[in-house]
Amino acid sequence: MPLDHRRLRGPEESQPPALWAAAAAEDEEDEEGAGAAPRDPCALRPLFARAGLLSQAQGSAYVELGSGTKVLCAAWGPREAAEPGPGRLICEFRRAPFAGRGARGRPGAAAEREAEREAAAALREALEPAVRLGRYPRARLAVSALLLQDGGSALAAAVSAAALALADAGVEMYDLAVGCALCRPPAPAASWMLQPAEPEERRAAARLTLALLPALNQVSAVLGGGRGGPPEDWAQALRLGLDGCHRQYPVLRQSLLRAAQRRDAAAAA
Repeated sequence: MPLDHRRLRGPEESQPPALWAAAAAEDEEDEEGAGAAPRDPCALRPLFARAGLLSQAQGSAYVELGSGTKVLCAAWGPREAAEPGPGRLICEFRRAPFAGRGARGRPGAAAEREAEREAAAALREALEPAVRLGRYPRARLAVSALLLQDGGSALAAAVSAAALALADAGVEMYDLAVGCALCRPPAPAASWMLQPAEPEERRAAARLTLALLPALNQVSAVLGGGRGGPPEDWAQALRLGLDGCHRQYPVLRQSLLRAAQRRDAAAAA
């Protein structure tokens, strides 16, 4: 029988793709488990922050963690509100289709929309104490966070990026809100660790996200839950999270100062 050289001949025998997908998932779990070297639970992951990079928004910021988490935020305001009353902060949180592990469900799925609404509510809870809303009567301030890649500690990174975007937009604030995430592994005697990666969060017995106004030393939000042990263990987690926020604060402030310097240089040119 003559060969057809116009196309590649398939193999004589084949296996269903699901077989290889399952094997790849097992390999990933093995790599995340015993193959991963233990890290210092008090160590912060590298943090990169840049403010003022979107020309289409009044304020913007990008935050990236060493675990691979990438968040882009934009801020607008103040804009006149139709209803009377004090100023309002409107927050939006969205995940990019390629942000998480594996395949994403169909766009607009109910569970996904609910998770994004909960993250937006948590973002607003963390940011409202930092914004001087009394200075903006009958006005709306809006901030939108887009999670480009979820490598763990996503909400904490979104809090820091959103606060930077609001400050870059010229919104009057008491202080920058800094977010820090923690988790506790399921091992009985395990200690809390700062800025967990996505595999660590997935296997954690308890999770905690803390938002702090470092200059005022005021906690603006504490979010989380799980089996974290006795109250003194949760107190230890709070102390560890406060220390992590204070250590990130200079990086965020420096990124805001650099953005202001770039804006002044562009205006003088």
